[in-house]
Amino acid sequence: MLETVPISSIRAFEAAARTGSFRGAANELHLTPSAVSHAIRKLEASLGTPLFERGARTVHLTPAGEGLMRHVGLAFEELRRGLEGVARRGRHVLRLHCAPSFAAQWLAPRLPRFLAAEAGVEVRLAAGTDYARFTNDDFDADIVYGQPRGDGVEVVPLGEETVTPLCAPALAGSIRTPADLFGQVLIQSDSKQVRWRDWFAVNGLTAPPPHGMSFDRSFLAIATAADGLGVALESTRLAEREIAGGRLVAPLAGRAADVRYVGHRLVFPRTSRQRRVVRAFADWILAELGVAGRVDGG
Repeated sequence: MLETVPISSIRAFEAAARTGSFRGAANELHLTPSAVSHAIRKLEASLGTPLFERGARTVHLTPAGEGLMRHVGLAFEELRRGLEGVARRGRHVLRLHCAPSFAAQWLAPRLPRFLAAEAGVEVRLAAGTDYARFTNDDFDADIVYGQPRGDGVEVVPLGEETVTPLCAPALAGSIRTPADLFGQVLIQSDSKQVRWRDWFAVNGLTAPPPHGMSFDRSFLAIATAADGLGVALESTRLAEREIAGGRLVAPLAGRAADVRYVGHRLVFPRTSRQRRVVRAFADWILAELGVAGRVDGG
């Protein structure tokens, strides 16, 4: 039977069963939905039984399809393992996409540690506010700000971040209470989930009207605050180098309520071709952040 069934049809069946749609399979395999549908119909004709119940937008496996998928899924997983095992003898390229401020402020300075720990791995890092889609195979993993998008991905929260007012040491002496911020230039970060109005509300105050400077990237707000031009409401994780170097301080530490939230998440496909390297990176970044837990291997 196997010699009469094209491997391309089996591949189309596995992708459609895993993604739940012919369109999802087509995107993954770089085919048209009609080509995927045609390949699956040929497979169904060869087997003499329908494998999918077809709806307007999605497809569902029939009992026969579910039975076949149990075997095909295991077979493709073993094939992936074999290919990865052979590929490990050469150099791995880990293609990372990352939110810009996290990339510039936190990740890039630490990447040499990961490269030292994982011999034979090369990292290619791209930063942007768009989400990596993975269907075009451009990236192996993405560090996103906010809630991730897409199906068929694993999401690893990267721990809580503390958001607090930050300023240059020269300004800190005049900021003793939250109300003292009314007399300061408050640097606005337009793309942040936690804004000045949120911080003032937590501290029982109403935020003043926005004025002064506004940025769409945290690293710009952090740099401007470090230059003494105002007070930024930013993550201490993203600003940790400036804090450690004494260029920024938290004038209200212990005097006001901070905001803590999970801002960033690591996202990667469940069926990543670079499974071992991606999971090694996930374990490494959790350890660097001091976040408990380990990403299960596959």
